[in-house]
Amino acid sequence: MRKLLQKLLTGWIVRMSNRFGSRPDNQRIQEALSKLYENIYSNPGKRGEIFEVKAGDRFIILSDQHKGARDFADDFALAEKNYLGALQFYESEKFHYINLGDSEELWENLMETIIRHNKQTFEAEKLFINRNAFTKIFGNHDLYWDNDPLSQLNLKRIYGEVIRIYEGAILRFDFDGTVLDVFLTHGHQGDLQSDGNWFSKWFVSTIWAPLQSYLRINLNTPAYNNQLKTVHNTLMYNWVQAQKNIALITGHTHQPVFASLTHLERLYVKLTKATAAHDAIAVEAVNKELTGLEAKGEDSTISNKYRSGYFNSGCCCFNDGDITGIEIESGQIRLIKWSYQKSGHPQRYVLEEMSLKNLLE
Repeated sequence: MRKLLQKLLTGWIVRMSNRFGSRPDNQRIQEALSKLYENIYSNPGKRGEIFEVKAGDRFIILSDQHKGARDFADDFALAEKNYLGALQFYESEKFHYINLGDSEELWENLMETIIRHNKQTFEAEKLFINRNAFTKIFGNHDLYWDNDPLSQLNLKRIYGEVIRIYEGAILRFDFDGTVLDVFLTHGHQGDLQSDGNWFSKWFVSTIWAPLQSYLRINLNTPAYNNQLKTVHNTLMYNWVQAQKNIALITGHTHQPVFASLTHLERLYVKLTKATAAHDAIAVEAVNKELTGLEAKGEDSTISNKYRSGYFNSGCCCFNDGDITGIEIESGQIRLIKWSYQKSGHPQRYVLEEMSLKNLLE
């Protein structure tokens, strides 16, 4: 019966999720991002920290684990192995870990359930806390950390001490006297379906979670996907366009974006440039990579004049077990993936890389 229902309902569920899963409002997003950035800029330490980045500082940004109960509704279950492998690597290499929100799936689960089933991941995160190298930012699915009076008590139960939870952070770089601010926040701000509203929480916990558990469906498609930017990512990009010497890194959409482009969009840019240069070999190579890809989602808004300042960390709950994130070190920014698909063991892959100086105007 389950397989029959999977066959009958999966397509419909995907369509409904794409249609109703996000309701980003452009004006709300622009206002919310500007307000948060100004708040952190003017009052560092209240809603977010400002890091004056020095040579040798290293950061890893991961988001959207959605840690659950290790049942069939737990999107994190398959990715836990990669997540633990990644944290072991970044701890040994002395990275500062910025958790960019939705780490705990608290729309579907009770806090007690989360604590009981995620002790190993919390212990791995605690190692960063022990050397003052952990920044935890809340998202919409773990908004609990920002607004529940018991959150401090549970943080101490989990980590052995109370830590500050923020809405954002700024990494400040000085390149020969020119300042670049890399602004980080989860990215749910301005999304009417996700900005902490009661209906979305009720639907996820009461309807979606039991249905997902029974049908065993994970809608988070593989990490390096074949899509154009979602509406929400496009609106986030629009905010960056209006700024000067500010880059933005978010999570929330579960869609990796690097230098304002998804993988598919980057292929289209390469194809346009190769065609203009009459480079037949390059055109053939790009077309070969494009073969079999289907552009899904919104119409592409990319052009040769796009700005590179928007990044999205993707998520740590893809249905193939892969996780993606953003590394920053030695003046470079990278989109990375961790996967155990080839060897059975977590392996790190660099998908894209560029110099942060290229984000300056």
